[in-house]
Amino acid sequence: MSKNFDVVVIGGGPGGYIAAIRAAQLGFNTACIDEWKNEKGGPAPGGTCTNVGCIPSKALLQSSEHYEHASHGFAEHGIEVKGLGLNLEKMLGRKNTVVKQNNDGILYLFKKNKVTFFHGRGSFVKGDANGYEIKVAGAAEETITAKHVIVATGSNARALPGAEFDEKLILSNTGALAISEVPKKLGVIGAGVIGLEMGSVWRRLGAEVTVLEALPTFLGAVDEQIAKEAQKLLTKQGLAVNLGVKIGTIKAGKNSVSVEYTDAKGEAHTGEFDKLIISIGRTPNTIGLNAEGVGLKLDERGFIAVDGDCKTNLPNVWAVGDVVRGPMLAHKAEEEGVAVAERIAGQHGHVNFNTIPWVIYTSPEIAWVGKTEQQLKAEGVQYKAGTFPFLANGRARALGDTSGMVKFLADAKTDEILGVHIVGPMASELISEAVVAMEFRASAEDIARICHAHPSLSEATKEAALAVDKRALNF
Repeated sequence: MSKNFDVVVIGGGPGGYIAAIRAAQLGFNTACIDEWKNEKGGPAPGGTCTNVGCIPSKALLQSSEHYEHASHGFAEHGIEVKGLGLNLEKMLGRKNTVVKQNNDGILYLFKKNKVTFFHGRGSFVKGDANGYEIKVAGAAEETITAKHVIVATGSNARALPGAEFDEKLILSNTGALAISEVPKKLGVIGAGVIGLEMGSVWRRLGAEVTVLEALPTFLGAVDEQIAKEAQKLLTKQGLAVNLGVKIGTIKAGKNSVSVEYTDAKGEAHTGEFDKLIISIGRTPNTIGLNAEGVGLKLDERGFIAVDGDCKTNLPNVWAVGDVVRGPMLAHKAEEEGVAVAERIAGQHGHVNFNTIPWVIYTSPEIAWVGKTEQQLKAEGVQYKAGTFPFLANGRARALGDTSGMVKFLADAKTDEILGVHIVGPMASELISEAVVAMEFRASAEDIARICHAHPSLSEATKEAALAVDKRALNF
């Protein structure tokens, strides 16, 4: 096996494995190093996303939503369920199977595209513009060389000082996906994507969930109108969301965790929970990379410093995904990985940060792209807004899920779409039309004039675009 490569990618998550595949497609002799292990110690490429993030959380969200439909929603459809039971072990087993299928799929793609895979932890030894030595610490330590290096080492869950993760009582996303028994009382610190998704999973399965959020507003990055609607709907489901909370002492006992906190009014409380999920963000993962050994520059927050093209301060060393600036999203990492591989090949790889969609996979789902109304106001941009509720959408009525709305924001003069925000059924799929439209700098009128299938949820998108010009047809 050759140990000299044109491109070596350190990290096999969405940014890393996609970068490796694209580099191989472009004719480079490519290797990818990844250290994730499955239960048997074998390779499990795919990073946090595949192993303890996007993929397993969606599997559990789907399973728990089925359970909630069976226990509460089916009766409305004339489907009577008797003797409903929960086999949590089997549910978690299905989640693990989905993860393994994705792991195996990536290994297959490496083989198909002739990417050499090394199972272990990659780190810099030495190097310059002529090439880099990379150590692979795995079952057997070895050294490989590369002309170009792409660092895609991802991120780690951020811990609260004094409340380190033990993954038994105090849980990160990893532990939150593997609770072996539904807790009676579950605490969640942080009302972000992970907190809301994991809180939703365990609430549906029977836990009493309390969410503690330090910020005074719910989902501050989301359009305010959409965020308020989402908070109302999630609260109605039974998710207790407390905003403006100041966390005090956290103590883990033998079988429970106590959390001292003050609420937005300054009143003191102590919450007793069977399990506590801490989801307060993530930190870039540069542990063991030996960045300092080769002079790889990190910024003041610990991210690898890169320019707009993902170039680091070292010649022929690039970095993508969660370990660099920008949103910590798997699809953002993938786009950067492709762009870097193409730049190495002398092409003009491109990533448009303005059209990267965001999704929260609660029920209803929350998805958005572009500017929020509060951002446009702050920037002094003149805009028009149009909304359309799923309550007035025929397909949503037939589904029995009429919660939420679609919202369009367009430039007041040119009608160019500046942002689209959705809370409602299948928002994660509906947002793609908005992304395509914005990438082509479409106007709200363009979407309003396109024929959408009837009955479909996508008609709500068309109607919201029509509403920008105050001419919605079904509301």
